[in-house]
Amino acid sequence: MILLALLLAQPQHHDMAMPGMTMPMAKPKAAQAAKRKAGKWQTSRPTAKARSAPSPSDQSGACSPEHAAMGHCRAERPSQGQDAMGHDVMPGMASMPQASTAQACPPEHAAMGHCQPAAAADGGMAMDHAAMSGMANGPQPVGDAPPPLPPSDRAADRFYDPAAMAVADRRMRMEHGGMRFSQILFNLAEVQIRDGRDSYRWDGEGWFGGDIDRLVIKSEGEGRLGARIGAAEVQALYARAIDPYWNLQAGLRQDVGAGARRTYAVLGIEGLAPYWFDVEGALFLSDKGEVLARAEAWIDQRITQRAILQPRVEMNLAAQDVPEQGIASGVSNLELGVRLRYEIAREFAPYVGVSWERRYGPASGGGAALALGIRTWF
Repeated sequence: MILLALLLAQPQHHDMAMPGMTMPMAKPKAAQAAKRKAGKWQTSRPTAKARSAPSPSDQSGACSPEHAAMGHCRAERPSQGQDAMGHDVMPGMASMPQASTAQACPPEHAAMGHCQPAAAADGGMAMDHAAMSGMANGPQPVGDAPPPLPPSDRAADRFYDPAAMAVADRRMRMEHGGMRFSQILFNLAEVQIRDGRDSYRWDGEGWFGGDIDRLVIKSEGEGRLGARIGAAEVQALYARAIDPYWNLQAGLRQDVGAGARRTYAVLGIEGLAPYWFDVEGALFLSDKGEVLARAEAWIDQRITQRAILQPRVEMNLAAQDVPEQGIASGVSNLELGVRLRYEIAREFAPYVGVSWERRYGPASGGGAALALGIRTWF
């Protein structure tokens, strides 16, 4: 209401310009207003006193701050808090310099784009380098501070002593994949029933170690029921993982039993082949210079959650005849078999199967047999 009263109290200017535009000449209207006040019209030109009479919009005292703020009138001189165009400025900021003035533009105004440089002599605009962002104070000096350390896998390395972190890392690896394990497994522990030539047989191993390095003890042998052990062996091997599925093995083998006893150096490999075949292979070099080899493979075919069928093949070879052990050069022994086991528990599974064996050389012979046994591990 107060603003409406102020607007009604002020004289109406029908030729008022829009904000930002130059006001038209008010002298003729001022002269006509003087004539109306005198009550007469003159055809002659207005006197100097009439021409010099200021218009209501030119009187600084008659222009209220509200009209000045809306651009309805202009004062001869900018009042405090206004720039040369009559625009209000924020406290603490200098008046905005005009592009047409030759006054130098302060760097802080140039950086904010509040002023523009004067026109260049060739008619173009001279480039104000000070107004460019980042160049108000000229080129910055090149720093010589060392770069930050590259990021590592463990952020805690930045805050804790390296020795303490090494101990914690070893402990973490031991608890998450680097622990020590052990297992003893008898894959075969059976009795083979033939026509009057019943026998027994075992094939097992035990190991102790981690995921990469292990100590492996292997043993296998056979003999007649009611008689002493015919042929048997024990191997002590160091196993090293060469990838997630294969271990390289090296060590010693010692023959025991009724036959000739030999000591061998062993180099072998053991692992899991495609399609889940367990595969073992080894070369043996005896203390007499004899070279033997062995290869075996089997696969567990799960019929149900507890019934598992295991086909198996084993072959022994020799580079020369070994008469003391009844071994001929070439393939000295071949065995094929299939066994069906039922896992009463994962660690204990009785089985029944059929085994066929053929020996070559001085101790040739063989045949089929019914196999009854137990597969167990702990």
